[in-house]
Amino acid sequence: MSDSKPADQFFDAAITLLQRARDEEAENIEAAGTLLADTVAADGRLFAFGAGHSSLAAQDIVYRAGGLALMNLLAVPGAVGVDVMPATLGSALERVDGLASAVLDSSPLRAGDALVIISLSGRNALPVEMAMHARTRGAKVIGVTSVAYASETRPRHVSGTYLKDHCDIVLDSKIAVGDAELTLDTIPAPFAPASTVVTAALLQAVMATAATSLAARGIEPPLLRSGNVDGGLDWNSRVFEQYGDRIFYRR
Repeated sequence: MSDSKPADQFFDAAITLLQRARDEEAENIEAAGTLLADTVAADGRLFAFGAGHSSLAAQDIVYRAGGLALMNLLAVPGAVGVDVMPATLGSALERVDGLASAVLDSSPLRAGDALVIISLSGRNALPVEMAMHARTRGAKVIGVTSVAYASETRPRHVSGTYLKDHCDIVLDSKIAVGDAELTLDTIPAPFAPASTVVTAALLQAVMATAATSLAARGIEPPLLRSGNVDGGLDWNSRVFEQYGDRIFYRR
């Protein structure tokens, strides 16, 4: 670690990762946005899932001002976020075989839908099985993960595969194994994770691509507006009414 302030070093690391994601993932971002637009245009539904801290990026594109109203959170009880007690239970549930299939079989996901799965490591049973099972149900899968984990860690799913192996499109977050950007001689562990920053940016780039792709086809994107600006709530009510059969977070 150099003599510059740690905050500056973190910003520099995050900016470098964002630039890499922008430049190296441009084709995949375009493909993912087009896939979501195709799904919307074909009357399909959109879902997003992430376990633990990966759920933060998933939640950021659900019921979001400026985002697509049709994106629904696919929740796995106890695995989405760190609000479950103890928080370590969520990490344990990610390694449980069969859980993803049970959740999907009880969900509204169907053929023709699109599912975004966020998992930094992509090595645990939950995201791998979810991708596999979603595709057997006829859904398209977009995976957001760090591809580096596939070459530097061992898989935990019985198939010996990773999330990236079961996706129609993969977005590589470029995050190093361990998700910590800074080190210091006086601190025994690396620190300052950047995966949330990069993953959220990747997904918002995908959502922007999807909205503009729909508009280019003459389809008004079903976007939400902030409820804190005048007219925002009325706007959203109209969107909810028009697309209510494809929005599940209001039920």
